[in-house]
Amino acid sequence: MYAIIETGGKQIKVEAGQAIYVEKLAGEQGETVTFDKVLFVGGDSVKVGVPFVEGATVTAKVEKQGRAKKITVFKYKAKKNYRRKQGHRQPYTKVVIDAINA
Repeated sequence: MYAIIETGGKQIKVEAGQAIYVEKLAGEQGETVTFDKVLFVGGDSVKVGVPFVEGATVTAKVEKQGRAKKITVFKYKAKKNYRRKQGHRQPYTKVVIDAINA
């Protein structure tokens, strides 16, 4: 059984036992989070949401909080002596999917 959930403005296909990286969620390591924005549940029987499947949830356990590798944002305008260099590290949450309740 698998499901497509929406979190952090993105849609992610998940299965039980799968580890995924999502946009930062509130919660410490070891806590349980519930995703209630389930768009689709597939498997033996298919359920399609309009826009979300009624009563379907996905539970996951927070494995770790972290920040991605640094990227460099460099703004530049030719011949105008305009240069701006800035770094950015995007925070993320790694979760392991426990169960899909549909």
